[in-house]
Amino acid sequence: MGDTTSRNNARLSFRLNEQNKKLIERAARSCGQTVTEYAVSTLMAEARETLHKSHTTELSQRDSELFLALLDSDAEPNEALERAADTYRRQRV
Repeated sequence: MGDTTSRNNARLSFRLNEQNKKLIERAARSCGQTVTEYAVSTLMAEARETLHKSHTTELSQRDSELFLALLDSDAEPNEALERAADTYRRQRV
């Protein structure tokens, strides 16, 4: 996903209590990783998941069926939808 040829020259720095640090060190060892490798891989996985969740909408079965039925219908756009489409078009230019 990322550019594997890029250099690791950016830094994150944060403080945590000793108990959390020891827990992270134990987890890294159990995965056969350094603390840095473990922290980066864990943070990257969590960041991807966070972004995925923020850009994904999950519908219930009922809502999914209703949504698909509305897409299939021949209903004309109402005034609010027309305004929203106009606003969207203006913002893209």
